[in-house]
Amino acid sequence: MLDARLLKLPIASHQHCHEHHQIVIGVQGEADLSVDGTGSHLDTWKACLVPTEAKHDYCGDQQNHMMVINLDPSTPAMTTPNHADYERMVRVFEKPRTIQMDSSLQGLVQFAAGEFDRSPGNLAMHGHLAASILYCMADRVVDPKVVPHRHSLSPDAMQRYIRANLHRKISVKELASEACLSVSRFHEVFREVVGTTPHQFLLQARLNQAVNLLASTSLSVSEISYRVGFSSQSALTNALRKHKGTTPTRLQARDVVA
Repeated sequence: MLDARLLKLPIASHQHCHEHHQIVIGVQGEADLSVDGTGSHLDTWKACLVPTEAKHDYCGDQQNHMMVINLDPSTPAMTTPNHADYERMVRVFEKPRTIQMDSSLQGLVQFAAGEFDRSPGNLAMHGHLAASILYCMADRVVDPKVVPHRHSLSPDAMQRYIRANLHRKISVKELASEACLSVSRFHEVFREVVGTTPHQFLLQARLNQAVNLLASTSLSVSEISYRVGFSSQSALTNALRKHKGTTPTRLQARDVVA
C-alpha cells in the first residue's frame, strides 16, 4: 500500500532524507525543491521524483498544496527483484527528476486530490489512486511517447499571466497574443495541451482564487469578487454555486469552524 496525502509545504525549508522513494506533485500554488543539489520548481503541472536516501528540502508559497506519495518500505519493495515491477520502478527512481505532466495526468492528479479532500479517512482509496498516478508516471518516464513539437504554448505561462491579471477582463484574443498565436490556432492548441477551453480555464482560475481568498482571508465577498474579476458579488456567488457546488457563506463558515 502506498502512503499518500495532501500537505502544505512550509515556507522555511528543512533538509532531510528517508529510506523510501517519494513523489511530490503540485496540486495548488507553487513550491521550490532541491534534491541532491538539483533545484526544481513545482506548480500544478509538475511533479518531482525523490529517490531513496536523496537529500532534499522543500519550501512553498502561502497557498501551496502538494500531493506527497511515499512508497511504503514495509511492503514488498518496488525496487527489489521480489516485486513484479522491479525493472520498471528501478528506472523510474534511478535519479531525481522533474516531470512535466500532460493534461491527462494533471487531470488524474486533480481528481485524486479532490477525492482525498472529500474522503480524508479512506486510506485504501488514497492508496489505490496514488498507485494509478505512480504507474501513469512510470509509463511516461520509462516508455515516453515521442510527440512532434508543434507549438510553444506553456500552461504555466498562461497560469502566471492570468493570475497577474485576474482583477480585470481578459479576452481570448489577449491570451492568444501572449502566446504569439492567432485566435483560431490558440483555441485549437490550448484545448489540445490543457484539455479544456480558454474560457473554462480562465473561469476555473478565477473560482480557485476566490475559494482561496474566501477560506484564508477576512476580505468581504464584494472585495473578493472584484479581485478575481467577477462583475459583482452575485456573479461570483452564482458561479461558485454552479461550478463548485458551494457558496461564499459556506466557504467562510468552514474556515471559521476550522
